[in-house]
Amino acid sequence: MAKTWETELEDERQKPYYKELMKFLDSERKKKKIIYPPESDIFNALKLTPLKNVKVVILGQDPYHGPGQAHGLAFSVQRGVKIPPSLQNIFKELKSDLIIDPPEHGNLEAWAMQGVLLLNNVLTVENGKPASHHGKGWEIFTDRIIEILNEEKKNLVFILWGSPAQKKARVVSPEKHLMLTSSHPSPLSSYRGFFGSKPFSRTNAYLASKDIKEINWQL
Repeated sequence: MAKTWETELEDERQKPYYKELMKFLDSERKKKKIIYPPESDIFNALKLTPLKNVKVVILGQDPYHGPGQAHGLAFSVQRGVKIPPSLQNIFKELKSDLIIDPPEHGNLEAWAMQGVLLLNNVLTVENGKPASHHGKGWEIFTDRIIEILNEEKKNLVFILWGSPAQKKARVVSPEKHLMLTSSHPSPLSSYRGFFGSKPFSRTNAYLASKDIKEINWQL
């Protein structure tokens, strides 16, 4: 994790629930269960987007649960991995919104490096078992991250796709930050308000209005 996150989350990592979460992950690995993302990538969102750099927050749910997909950034996959349907729809909206052609890969690190925190609600998952690590403690940890962002920052853009992300941001102060909400980009819900929501141009318009450098969404 970037040093600023290390400092802010130091007390959180000493709490009993977090220690139990780490014990759970150790136990699962000892049982030879395959956990995604790799241990070294779990906190990639915090490593690539230090607290002081955060401008935008995109909230996801679980890491991808297929081989080689998850690498610690919500919605992102490694280069060479087939682009998942939700991310394909994100790229379609990006094309519609800003006339940016979809890239040939699904790696969103370039966004993270510019200050887009790509944070999942739960940071690990078992191979082939979506939601398998829900209720183990990650939700408390990532709630604290949202609280820190709300407390320490101002003029952030929270891009909240779907009701779980919107509930996750219940602690965000609307007088301090912009919240952009729509349905989730998954094929099941994308046509119920995600397409046409223009989150990328609206984000940049808000940042520009606050004299904050805009995001280059081109990948």
